[in-house]
Amino acid sequence: MCLHPQEVPPVPDQTAAVALSAFPRGNLYMTMRDELGSLYSDEAFASLYSPVGQPAFSPCVWHW
Repeated sequence: MCLHPQEVPPVPDQTAAVALSAFPRGNLYMTMRDELGSLYSDEAFASLYSPVGQPAFSPCVWHW
């Protein structure tokens, strides 16, 4: 599997609204994302993937 580095997508508006409903005062992880942005990028993981083959999912994005 190969990795084609991509930008980390922003948090969807609906996800942010649900998170704020669940944690009206926020929480540690929400604060970290707000203050620091994305902690990891695809470029940090690119050397772990083969340069050829089927494209892999980005390690920074959760896929159900």
